[in-house]
Amino acid sequence: MDLFEYQARDLFAKHGVPVLAGEVIDTPEAAREATERLGGKSVVKAQVKVGGRGKAGGVKLAATPDEAVARATDILGMDIKGHTVHKAMIAETAPEIAEEYYVSYLLDRTNRTFLAMASVQGGVEIEVVAEENPEALAKVPVDANEGVSIEKAREIVAQAKFPAEVAEQVAEILVTLWDTFIKEDALLVEVNPLAKVADGRVIALDGKVSLDENAEFRQPDHEALVDHAAANPLEAAAKAKNLNYVKLDGEVGIIGNGAGLVMSTLDVVAYAGENHGGVKPANFLDIGGGASAAVMANGLEIILGDPDVKSVFVNVFGGITACDEVANGIVQALQLLKDKGEEVTKPLVVRLDGNNAELGRKILSDANHPLVQRVDTMDGAADKAAELAAAK
Repeated sequence: MDLFEYQARDLFAKHGVPVLAGEVIDTPEAAREATERLGGKSVVKAQVKVGGRGKAGGVKLAATPDEAVARATDILGMDIKGHTVHKAMIAETAPEIAEEYYVSYLLDRTNRTFLAMASVQGGVEIEVVAEENPEALAKVPVDANEGVSIEKAREIVAQAKFPAEVAEQVAEILVTLWDTFIKEDALLVEVNPLAKVADGRVIALDGKVSLDENAEFRQPDHEALVDHAAANPLEAAAKAKNLNYVKLDGEVGIIGNGAGLVMSTLDVVAYAGENHGGVKPANFLDIGGGASAAVMANGLEIILGDPDVKSVFVNVFGGITACDEVANGIVQALQLLKDKGEEVTKPLVVRLDGNNAELGRKILSDANHPLVQRVDTMDGAADKAAELAAAK
């Protein structure tokens, strides 16, 4: 889960990372009161989960409370790279900036460790620094068992060649930033820029945080950080039903049991779709290894509610999940939608194999639903689902 800048700022402040004061607002008039509380001038910053706000006009200085209202009026509702601005942060203006740096921690999946990155060339996209001047970006592995002590932080500072006059401040900030990273179960914490201001202080002026949603069970406070307004309604509905669902840009709805099988199904459907006008998978939905008929029904209801879906491919290899349970789930889901007055018009292609496959096939045959087709091979079922989607 990616956070807005103001949420990242709040987490930084909670763990002792030095930040400037700020408030989030969603109406222009609220910018006046916030600016007055900050001493009469402020920076109005669009809150969107995408870079390039400044170039797009989403960050403006306001010298007076009235000017803050005007700037907030300009920024709220604007479009930045396809993201509509619904909130803005009214931030304290920083003293004159002398230098801008970059620091971050992230999960290094490739090397199965954590990674610290730091550079004295902050204020620009770090990808630009990495490409144009890679020696200016220090990359220091961090052992998960040891973490970042002040000694480790000084090592990072030394490798990044921070100036001596700020080295100890930056090292202390790296320790508190690591505390944020670990205690919040983050996948990324980034400060860009980490600025040295005129009075010699080093302050986090902007932040980016991505949290691990798999850690929600031990982070109950993170629910308050979810941006429900921007959430895909289908993904939100699936989450409420404890389904592992991801919306994709395609036309064939996919249901499978087990992440590996679902991923293979996506590939097979994409390949088959090349023969039918470029039809693609519409989603990832894994009903799990021990899914009941109720879970199957919930998954099918979510997918059939997607207006982009033209056909559905149910691909199940029975193991812990018996195929008769899957078949019952399909029959129940179709009846449930009918009882709710929701007309089902999208064809389903079902491939059942493994545990109780014959019984599952019989259940579907006995139900004799006009929209359900059985195909016994994975490639054949994928081709049929793509063909049906292309014909809609």
